[in-house]
Amino acid sequence: MNATLPTAEALRTALAALLDGLPPRQAVQAVDRLIANYRGTTATDAPVLRDRSDVAAYAAYRMPATFEAVRSALAALQDAAPDWAPATHTDIGGGTGAASWAVAGAWEGPRTTVLDWAEPALALGRELAGISGIPALRAAEWRRARIGAGLELAPTDLITVSYVLKELTADVRAALVDTAAAAAQAVVVVEPGTPDGYARIIEARDRLIAAGLKVAAPCPHSDACPIEPGTDWCHFSARVSRSSLHRQVKGGSLPYEDEKFSYVVATRFETEPVPARVTRKPQIRKGQVLLDLCTRDEALRRATVTKRHGELYRAARDVAWGDAWPPGEDN
Repeated sequence: MNATLPTAEALRTALAALLDGLPPRQAVQAVDRLIANYRGTTATDAPVLRDRSDVAAYAAYRMPATFEAVRSALAALQDAAPDWAPATHTDIGGGTGAASWAVAGAWEGPRTTVLDWAEPALALGRELAGISGIPALRAAEWRRARIGAGLELAPTDLITVSYVLKELTADVRAALVDTAAAAAQAVVVVEPGTPDGYARIIEARDRLIAAGLKVAAPCPHSDACPIEPGTDWCHFSARVSRSSLHRQVKGGSLPYEDEKFSYVVATRFETEPVPARVTRKPQIRKGQVLLDLCTRDEALRRATVTKRHGELYRAARDVAWGDAWPPGEDN
């Protein structure tokens, strides 16, 4: 990554600078309410972030994890289309801009428009972008818009919809995905790595395919998901480093956490999806590694790689959840 582009450390530094002086009790109370909403099951037709304290707590509590999840999804898109780069980007429901930071870190110079219905979130996102030192973020447009049916989108290269679908009712979710599919060359949708988050991703995936897009990641194909509904769910994990501010609002002591997320990337241009993707944490045992894979031709399968496989075995010991398999065959 270009050293001038944003990183997780740059984001943590910007958050710390902007949120310095936030009363801890106020932050914790806001975080508790946001956690209840994040883990709940009731969709809404109103912004989740109501005021400055909500937004500040959200930024400290959720923004680093959202950034890492979206960055992982964008990396999969880059692997599938290494020669493609967006000139324009629309971040739907972008709030404080975590996805926009991830986009600015993946490609240099996309013109970003952030749409959200919560003005306090847009205001704080604009402030964070202003102190980022990143030209693309500082030039981003932050626009208030009702996220739902009737949203009008200008044609754009890339649309991100991260941790938004859960907030919407089923009919509004469907309309939003259809609108995004009609406006963009590439659509990236990210949701929590829970069974219901995965269900929303599958719903979005189906609608994107029906609109004429093809899946670039994480799936090796655009056929139906081979997971039988209700038996399992496809999700991945991103490591998130915790700043002292992050630990304070989350009440944790570890210097890191693992963000579980589900996602889909679909495009109107040709890509080369991976031949297979590791869908669970590899199981390393004596003399062998067990890999759960989603493949192009064999759906879900378990691969056992042993010492007699030589270089492949050594690669299997280093492969991570969410990686392409075999290694070196991202394209």
